[in-house]
Amino acid sequence: MSGHSKWANIKRKKEANDKIKGNIFGKLSRIITLAVIEGGGIADSSLNNKLRLAIEKAQSFNMPKENIKRAIERGLGPQKDQLKEVIYEGFGPYGVSLLILATTDNPNRTFSELRSNLEKNGGKLAQSGAVSYQFKKCGLIVLNKKDFNQEEIFQISDKIEAFDIDEDEEKYYLYFPYEFIGHIKERLGEIKYEKLEIDFKPQIKVSIDDENKINEIFKLIDFLESSDDIQKVFTNIG
Repeated sequence: MSGHSKWANIKRKKEANDKIKGNIFGKLSRIITLAVIEGGGIADSSLNNKLRLAIEKAQSFNMPKENIKRAIERGLGPQKDQLKEVIYEGFGPYGVSLLILATTDNPNRTFSELRSNLEKNGGKLAQSGAVSYQFKKCGLIVLNKKDFNQEEIFQISDKIEAFDIDEDEEKYYLYFPYEFIGHIKERLGEIKYEKLEIDFKPQIKVSIDDENKINEIFKLIDFLESSDDIQKVFTNIG
């Protein structure tokens, strides 16, 4: 297992606070709408894996059913083709790499705002391909430690062919090949997970042990993610 690290512990605390940060329902609505659009207008989550993941994520944040329904309907409406998923690449303070996932109806506006926000906070945008090769697109499943022992985690890992396992005080994080994400329920059977999502796991990492520097990087990530257009920022800190 990858085990504990100062970075991982701070990262998990940040993710735990995401529920009270920013316009989370607005961001989740965009993910749901985009899933319908990219699924060719399929609004049945049993037939649209990306939509199923989006709805599960929304439910984990206690998003009301009516909000989910409206987001699905927007994916079928006349403005549906204007919403796109765009990945931007950049660098933050101390040379860390950033992979920035956006959902936007105006990529030029998002690009301009992102470039300005990065430059104001010690970062900069990068050309396509400058950062993305450092990350692996994959599936991520989160399991609660109180529900599973270590032997069971290894058995689950085998079922989904996980290539890495991370942990903190409360959770196990299993990373598995992206192409399995649509069939994960069949592989797991009755096993209950806490969260399932698409992730970009860094393959080339930088080590930063100074907590003040880590907090400075998180300050930038939080600032970027406060934008309605930005869904999530991934970094290569190990």
